[in-house]
Amino acid sequence: MEFTCSPCACVGFLQVLQLPPTVQKHAEVSRNCTEFGWSEPFPHYIDACLYEEGNSSHPDMYYVSVKALYTVGYSTSLVSLTTAMVILCRFRKLHCTRNFIHMNLFVSFILRAISVFIKDGVLYAKEDSEHCFIHTVSNTSVACRAVMIFFHYCVLSNYFWLFIEGLYLFTLLVETFFPEKRYFYWYIIIGWGTPTVCVTIWAVLRLHFDDIGCWDMNDNAAIWWVIKGPVLASIMINFVLFIGIIIILVQKLQSPDIGGNESSIYLRLARSTLLLIPLFGIHYTVFAFSPENVSKRERLVFELGLGSFQGFVVAVLYCFLNGEVQSEIKRKWRSWTVNRYFAVDLKHRHPSLASSGVNGGTQLSILSKSSSQIRMSSLQAETPAT
Repeated sequence: MEFTCSPCACVGFLQVLQLPPTVQKHAEVSRNCTEFGWSEPFPHYIDACLYEEGNSSHPDMYYVSVKALYTVGYSTSLVSLTTAMVILCRFRKLHCTRNFIHMNLFVSFILRAISVFIKDGVLYAKEDSEHCFIHTVSNTSVACRAVMIFFHYCVLSNYFWLFIEGLYLFTLLVETFFPEKRYFYWYIIIGWGTPTVCVTIWAVLRLHFDDIGCWDMNDNAAIWWVIKGPVLASIMINFVLFIGIIIILVQKLQSPDIGGNESSIYLRLARSTLLLIPLFGIHYTVFAFSPENVSKRERLVFELGLGSFQGFVVAVLYCFLNGEVQSEIKRKWRSWTVNRYFAVDLKHRHPSLASSGVNGGTQLSILSKSSSQIRMSSLQAETPAT
């Protein structure tokens, strides 16, 4: 009699799970597929994950804290980015190529936050403190793998739109005549099309050569480079563009046509640099080319914890604090206030007009027409007859 524990595990199959490097006692946990199902893990999760005696702290509390941090970060980013998208979509005067690129970047951040929440909900739906805060149960369902494909697509799209932001700004500074609309279609293809190709290739390779579990573990380095390679390339190119833009800004700020003393010039340069860092994702270069097992705790805090707030920072800097956006909101607010004032005033002075559906805008047009007619009649009266 043959008893299968999962679609890819038969009797005698040994499953080995690598534990995080923070685990001090054991580096891995294993279990066997028997005629009666999976055996108990050896060593047990409690024995494998707890620190040595005399240390009451639990290593997985660190991961719980990191997860809580990036959950707050992605939630904050999701709310702020959604609000920014509504503002940019609502006001037609803000519709331009630059803001369209910002909007696509906002959408990529939104999708990334949503994909993280979905992934955590699927992988850690049955998590408990005895499992070292990592996914240990093999889930071979199509839905689970689809979630991982969607997650990698959203992350890769986010990196590519950060790259497009840098490429657009660099081209804008270098090119004198820049056909923005024609280039924008290429930006769409690069930002959303290239990740589709990369993730599709990765999924096909995983299906044929590394079809294990939910595809959440990337033990096959060659296949993982299909995703990691484009990410590192976008980070590296963006860093080069960032340096190039800083050089151009230094040259422009030192131009005699720009007033101000030396301190004000460096102040403006520092401000421009700080604004470009979250837009280009320059902070990713800190651990981009270091081995994944080196400084893993610091990497988690920096990339997951602090990186989850990047969408919030981008929304604040390039929407909420944008002078053009603030001017448009103030203009709309003044227009609404004036219309509301005249609507209330008209209702009190002329109830018959108010009941007939004349609004504040109509009242403004009536007043402007009346004033122009009065001016014309007064000019005719002052003109002597010839």
